[in-house]
Amino acid sequence: MITFVGAGPGAEDLITVRGQRLLQDADIVVYAGSLVNPGLLSLCREDCQVYNSAKMTLEEVLDVMTEGERERKRVVRLHTGDPCLYGAIREQMDALEAQGIPYEVCPGVSSFCGAAAALGAEYTLPGISQSVVITRMAGRTPVPEKESIASFAAHQATMVVFLSTGMLKELSAELIRGGYPADTPAAIVYKATWPEEKVLRCTVETLEETAREEGVTKTALIVVGRILEGEYERSKLYDPAFTTEFRQASAVPDGDQRKEGQQ
Repeated sequence: MITFVGAGPGAEDLITVRGQRLLQDADIVVYAGSLVNPGLLSLCREDCQVYNSAKMTLEEVLDVMTEGERERKRVVRLHTGDPCLYGAIREQMDALEAQGIPYEVCPGVSSFCGAAAALGAEYTLPGISQSVVITRMAGRTPVPEKESIASFAAHQATMVVFLSTGMLKELSAELIRGGYPADTPAAIVYKATWPEEKVLRCTVETLEETAREEGVTKTALIVVGRILEGEYERSKLYDPAFTTEFRQASAVPDGDQRKEGQQ
C-alpha cells in the first residue's frame, strides 16, 4: 500500500496520530524536503529508505513508489500540511491508478489552520465573514482568469493566500483593484507553528513594506480580511435566548422583556 500523508503545518507534534504511525511503520518515505519539517523523519526506522522529492521529478518519485510497491514495501509519500492543498497529488494518484496500484490518503493539519492559531483568529466571524477563500497569485504557474485575486477580492470574504510571498507588491495592487480598501487588515504569517514562526500584522497596502522590513521572502501565508479587527456579532449557537436541538432558550431577548413588562 502507498499512503499519502499530510505532515501538518510544521511543528513535529502536529502530525496526526495516524500519520505518525504510518511513518514509524514505513519501509520507504518520499518527503517534500523543501517544506516538510525534517524533524519528522526521526520517527522513521533506521532501515527506512528516505528520499527528498525536492530534488526529484514526478517520474522519479513514481519510480521509487512503484518499485517499493512491487517489492511489497510500505511506502509513505509525505506532503506538507494537508496534501489536498497545492500538494500536486492528483497526478501521482492518477499514475498509480493507471498501473493498478492501490493507495490511500491520510489527511493533515493545513498551514492555513496553523496561521489562524498563530494569529488567534477565527476566519468565519458572524456579521463579518462566513467564507474563506484559499488561493494564490498567478506566477510561473498560472491560475484561471475567473479565479484571479481581484475577482475574489470583490466578495470581501476572508482570504488566505498561499505561494505568493515573493509577489506582495502585485498582490496588494490586485486586492485593492478587486475591492478591498487599502487599510483592510492583513497579516503575514511566516512558518506557522515552526520554532521560527513570525506573525506580522499590517494592512493590504503595506504588505510588501512589512515583509521587506522583516526579511520575509518565502514560506509565509497572507491573511486578509476584517476578521483581523475586533468587531463581530455574537454567535447565535451559544446565545441564551436561542433555542437549538440540544438546548432550550433560558432567557428572552431584551426587546421581548420590555414587551412583557409593558403587558
